[in-house]
Amino acid sequence: MTELGEIWVYLAAAPLLWLTLTLVVYLAGRWLNRKLNGNALAHPVLVAMFVLIGLLLLTGTPYDTYFEGAQFIHFLLGPATVALAIPLYDNLRQIRQLLLPLLLACLVGVTVAVSSAVGLAWLLGATGQSLLSIAPKSVTTPIAMGIAEQVGGLPSLAAGIVLVTGAVGVVAAGPLFRLARIHDHRAQGFALGIAAHGFGTAHALTIGLRAGAFAGLGLGMAGLLTAFLLPVVLRLFAG
Repeated sequence: MTELGEIWVYLAAAPLLWLTLTLVVYLAGRWLNRKLNGNALAHPVLVAMFVLIGLLLLTGTPYDTYFEGAQFIHFLLGPATVALAIPLYDNLRQIRQLLLPLLLACLVGVTVAVSSAVGLAWLLGATGQSLLSIAPKSVTTPIAMGIAEQVGGLPSLAAGIVLVTGAVGVVAAGPLFRLARIHDHRAQGFALGIAAHGFGTAHALTIGLRAGAFAGLGLGMAGLLTAFLLPVVLRLFAG
């Protein structure tokens, strides 16, 4: 048993271990998701997230050690985000035709996302930094952390809330689309991008390239609107 522990300590210190585990767990999540006919509860990202968190807790591995190995995947987030421009370009004509409705929908979506989250948290007793950290919960993590820091919230708390928001958004999307009878992939993708940011965009790409394109557009527009408008609105209320 002691020898096994020593081997694990040696392996855990090797960056390649955590990179390999991340890829293996994600691929296992994809296999499970296909077996369950695309059930959102078994979304590959969710499966990988929970399994990796469990492994870190079980082995007592610090996050910094994990990130040292998995940072290459983190680096690829940049190129992956830029690559969303390709399906956007392919749907450029439709985006131009729908620009005004998309802007209005994004403005309403951002307003509802911020006001509902902050209002509910306030009713449940949250105050101060917690409310400021919750406000940018529907934009992608880097933007949310930047906004939280700018307005006086806690970037780490904002990042955690963004993660939960994306997971809940992906799980709830399918039933809500069926309930509201929303079958247009453009509307589905745009809603997922606004409400569930990167998680939603990844899920939209499983629906189709058109859904993924509009999800990427929604993610970008929601991020920009929130980054520009939220600090201004908070300053007005504070003044």
